[in-house]
Amino acid sequence: MFSRLHRSKNHGTCIARTLRCYSTVPPKAPSPTSSGYSLIGCIGAAAATGAAGLYLGTQLSERKQPQPPSGAALGSEVNALQAPASIPNSDYENEPKPGYYTEDDKPMHERMECFVLDLQDRLVTALESLEPSKKFLRDRWQREDGKGYGISCVLQDGVVYEKAGVNVSVIEGTLTAGQLKSMRDRNPQTAQKLDVGEEYDFRVAGVSVVVHPRNPYAPTAHKNYRRFELYRKSDKAAGPVMAWFGGGADLTPAYLFEDDVRYFHQTLKHACDAHDTAYYPRFKAWCDRYFTNIHRNETRGVGGIFFDDLEDKTPEQLFRFAYDSGNSFIRAYVPIVARRMAMPYSVRERNWQLLRRGHYAEFNLVYDRGTKFGLMTPGARIESILMSLPLTARWEYMNKPDPGSPEDRLLQAVRTTTEWAK
Repeated sequence: MFSRLHRSKNHGTCIARTLRCYSTVPPKAPSPTSSGYSLIGCIGAAAATGAAGLYLGTQLSERKQPQPPSGAALGSEVNALQAPASIPNSDYENEPKPGYYTEDDKPMHERMECFVLDLQDRLVTALESLEPSKKFLRDRWQREDGKGYGISCVLQDGVVYEKAGVNVSVIEGTLTAGQLKSMRDRNPQTAQKLDVGEEYDFRVAGVSVVVHPRNPYAPTAHKNYRRFELYRKSDKAAGPVMAWFGGGADLTPAYLFEDDVRYFHQTLKHACDAHDTAYYPRFKAWCDRYFTNIHRNETRGVGGIFFDDLEDKTPEQLFRFAYDSGNSFIRAYVPIVARRMAMPYSVRERNWQLLRRGHYAEFNLVYDRGTKFGLMTPGARIESILMSLPLTARWEYMNKPDPGSPEDRLLQAVRTTTEWAK
């Protein structure tokens, strides 16, 4: 399953490492379930017997729905869609841990590379479990300068997913002056450690996910986890001058289902709380601030978690947090798509979805730091960087939903912040 990810002759050393990456160790005992999670009935100890399945099994009659579609329903193929009984790879807490999880004698950048490749395969498998029409295209690429590689897994024009991408990149290079200035400007600690007159090389391994479902009632979602290392170009053998983790996950619905949003946030909180109970409130607030279309005075969606420059614990502790929170995305998001992918909709809902996607594209092109960093990197692969953009979008002049409509309800939600998790 994993050997195909390491076919490049320039990465022969990764073949042996891959064999080590996917050996297993005994699973950790499940953590106790708090009373908050039992309200949702999908998290904690119950997850061991199929968290995603429990969420899928909730009766539609128990859930608040937007107004019925206006006009004839689109997409006759939705009637044939059936959700699986459970979502693959959603029980990360009780599955055997891969070898790279405990190999603390290995360099962290090697373990992070193994992690993002493994997580990419797990995400693709989980997402494909809902899509009956096609599989992800796997596109392996090499940087022209030989300094790294990536694997872009993309699915377009499916029945469930209009566009979905799960990208891995493992690259290195030299920081440009603009990149160094951006790092120093955003973080005072970074500014103290990095000298403007010094040249620095970087090494980064990350996985980035963006999913744009076809059904307007199924939300868009984004996830990214990465580790960044900086070295003095004059003395790379001395090890990294700085190293940090960054990432998070967030939800962007076109129509608001409050229980979907609560479930998403509660699942992310559960993963955070296992490592630090201060993480979720801190990263949730950070997410609300970061994913904001300032020019529209609204957040991109209904939030999640976001963090960057994270180095407040040991690298080992932070790696294990990244593992848990990265894997929790499968449990947090894929069951929501399964619940919404077969709902009937009309031209009205489709047009509103495309308008919201336009706002999504605005954020990614104007504000997103990852997009900017990629576009500023010499030799960058533009197709992979812009994978996050939707296949279709729409801009209308002065579109204003009727007060009290489902569309207006979504606007009210993204123009304020809400504490979704307990």
